[in-house]
Amino acid sequence: MTKRKSLEPFGWLLFSTGGMAAALLIPVLLFLFGLAFPLGWLPAPDHAYLLSVLRHPVTRLVLFGLCVLALFHWAHRFRYMLYDGLRLEQFSVLIVVACYGAAVIGSGTAAYVLFRV
Repeated sequence: MTKRKSLEPFGWLLFSTGGMAAALLIPVLLFLFGLAFPLGWLPAPDHAYLLSVLRHPVTRLVLFGLCVLALFHWAHRFRYMLYDGLRLEQFSVLIVVACYGAAVIGSGTAAYVLFRV
């Protein structure tokens, strides 16, 4: 009798990595672009400089990784909120397809926006 391997550890890996990346990077970006630059606490970079930074492949990869990991973190958290909070485990296949499918579609959209020429 062979045991079927589960993808559950991979889901928890994406969950924890996405939560860590989002917790480290998103507050910094929100502080800079939501408070520090608009309120004049720090000198705002000009448009040409930001565009040159965004065109760099490493910047695009980091932003894409942040988007993908944050989306899969959301998908895993929302899946278990539906299971444990609303007691909808009987719809587990539909919930898995909807949550992770939305994360895949969002990741594809992020790839299209960041890597289009």
